[in-house]
Amino acid sequence: MSAPETRRTYSDSIAGYVTTFEPSHDRFGLRTSDGREFTIHLDGLLNSEIVRNLGDADAQDTSGCTRDMLAEGRYVFVYGIFYQWEGGERIEARKITFPESTRGNYVFEHPNWWVQQAGEIADFYLRGHFPDGPDADGRYDWRTFRTLLTLSGTHVADFDGNDVRQETDTISRLVYGLATAFMLTGEERFLAAAESGTEYLREHMQVSDDQEGVVYWYHGIDITEAGQRKVFASEFGDDFDAIPMYEQIYALAGPTQTFRITGDQRILSDIDRTVALFHRYFRDGEKGGFFSHLDPITMDPRADSLGRNRARKNWNSVGDHAPAYLINAFLATGREDFAQLLEETADSITEHFPDEPVSPFVQERFHEDWSPDRTWGWQQDRAVVGHNLKIAWNLTRIRALRDKPEYSALAERIAAIMPPVGSDQQRGGWYDVVERVADADTGAHHLVWHDRKAWWQQEQAILAYLILAGVEGDPEHRRLAREAAAFYNAFFLDYDDGGVYFNVLANGVPYLVGTERYKGSHSMAGYHALELCYLAAVYTGLLITSTPMTLHFRPQPGAFPDHTLRVAPDLLPHGSIQLSRVWIDDDPYEDFDPKQLTVRLPVSSRPLKVRVEVEPADMRLRVSSDFDGKTAHIHCEGVIDLDELEKFRRCVSEALSVQPKRVEFHLCKVTEIGRPAINELLFQRTKIGLDVDFVIVGCALPDVSAALLATDAFLVDEDRTCATD
Repeated sequence: MSAPETRRTYSDSIAGYVTTFEPSHDRFGLRTSDGREFTIHLDGLLNSEIVRNLGDADAQDTSGCTRDMLAEGRYVFVYGIFYQWEGGERIEARKITFPESTRGNYVFEHPNWWVQQAGEIADFYLRGHFPDGPDADGRYDWRTFRTLLTLSGTHVADFDGNDVRQETDTISRLVYGLATAFMLTGEERFLAAAESGTEYLREHMQVSDDQEGVVYWYHGIDITEAGQRKVFASEFGDDFDAIPMYEQIYALAGPTQTFRITGDQRILSDIDRTVALFHRYFRDGEKGGFFSHLDPITMDPRADSLGRNRARKNWNSVGDHAPAYLINAFLATGREDFAQLLEETADSITEHFPDEPVSPFVQERFHEDWSPDRTWGWQQDRAVVGHNLKIAWNLTRIRALRDKPEYSALAERIAAIMPPVGSDQQRGGWYDVVERVADADTGAHHLVWHDRKAWWQQEQAILAYLILAGVEGDPEHRRLAREAAAFYNAFFLDYDDGGVYFNVLANGVPYLVGTERYKGSHSMAGYHALELCYLAAVYTGLLITSTPMTLHFRPQPGAFPDHTLRVAPDLLPHGSIQLSRVWIDDDPYEDFDPKQLTVRLPVSSRPLKVRVEVEPADMRLRVSSDFDGKTAHIHCEGVIDLDELEKFRRCVSEALSVQPKRVEFHLCKVTEIGRPAINELLFQRTKIGLDVDFVIVGCALPDVSAALLATDAFLVDEDRTCATD
């Protein structure tokens, strides 16, 4: 009798691009990100849906039209049953997830996608940490904050006799997220919570040494039955009984973002004096860079008491300045000292971190003389994938301020070499920690503990490839950004309880065990998820899809020098964006500098409500709509051709969704309109019904008017001109 044939059956996921669809065999071809070809079989048990956002009522079930949607080039996630036997394999799909609403139209590139997601995530944390809501004055009581937040968004029970810790960095990160959500949405509750949290940090977590001219921040506070107990040195395992620099850095994250909005000069003083702490105690004045830890008694980075952290430097002590607080402090002030510190940190990274040909991953830990430390703690000779991507992202940002060729060279090099060594090219998404040196037998960089994927590492990939796509215009970068954003939005959003998951398994299924079950912890507090919403909206709209974005500010009376509010959303290439419109207290306001992205604020005795619109400097089509209760007005400027059709279609659809009695098209600034746009109008005209008038107002170009009037679907308001439009 011969030996039984080897068989294996398991469920898994696979992601890629549709290459062919064969109706007669009910199957389609799929090509993964790294070019491998698979055949996916369909059957009657199949279901499918389009990726939905947090806050969407229901999933967009497309099960009945799945086969019609399997167009060539479309990106899909397939979850199915894998049958393997000696010499063959068959994959039977059970669920297909589409990140595109139609081919080429990724749902997360809609202008409102990330704004909506930001509001939902911020509300999740407000509900969780402040279930009783604000007080009568609209302020939130941060004494009720707890570091741990459960999967469903509730506090872990406070058991009698146990201390409850409030960690400074966790509060600061949440404050950052709430302030960021306000910038995107303008919702007052988010700013109120951010300002209350900033005050709480200043009152309870801060130590001001006026003699030395520095500020430093407690690790946290323990809430006990007897009262509060301040925790000076860190009690987190990697940093026990030391003052780690990254904790001091992230203590500034929330207050600095709040300062961008309000201009509160007390916050700026805290920033300046904390930076003074960095320069006085953490900085290595001889060899450059910043030490990672200080002895809490002597403030000495070389103290023997620091053990394995003695005289060390690492990614966090050098690189985390930029994203956590420093770029935002520069955006709010334009100060040269902040610009110089950004340049200094970027120079240290480009000089000391690359490690090719030893490893494609950067070196992350160093001795005092910048020699690699490959034996430290858990890291040993291992790479955190997200840190590499974070370097590419932030060097590209800093390059907009100091355009050094070594910044772009390293950023682009990291972007080119990371996908095959740090991403899952079968299922999508990015891994966590891997060995820096490839295994001699397999040639692969082995995964260290698991093959799970963390939410924050997906963020670094999305932002790195988005900003590179926008700055360099490389379609490969945009493809990788889309794939990363598709995986994140398909698998990390928790539609049942809200917020985002900490980790998912390799196949995208949420991992809900131990501390990774929490949505609030030492590591997670809304910071990365809301930073992603904000900057993905910035890079997508302003650098890639050519769409304006709205930002909100609330400057205090006389807060900013010379009454000048700086509203640049991020460090972007010089001249790439401009300030197009400003409203103060909901009224149009004209005293602003479009190129410098500054608003000259009026003198006021109360905080001002400032809303600004920022747009790409070279927009081919500007289109917007408004509704007065009866008439929908669609304003267009520029070219309406095939490349701009989706933007035009989206605006028209939104204008018609309010069911107007009349639709007016303001076209006097349109220089060209293509046949597809005219056909789109005819299509929409038919759908809305004959009782709604489509009217051309203003003196549109003769060929534009002629093209529309020739359809017999439009009226002309002859009493309106460009002057009265």
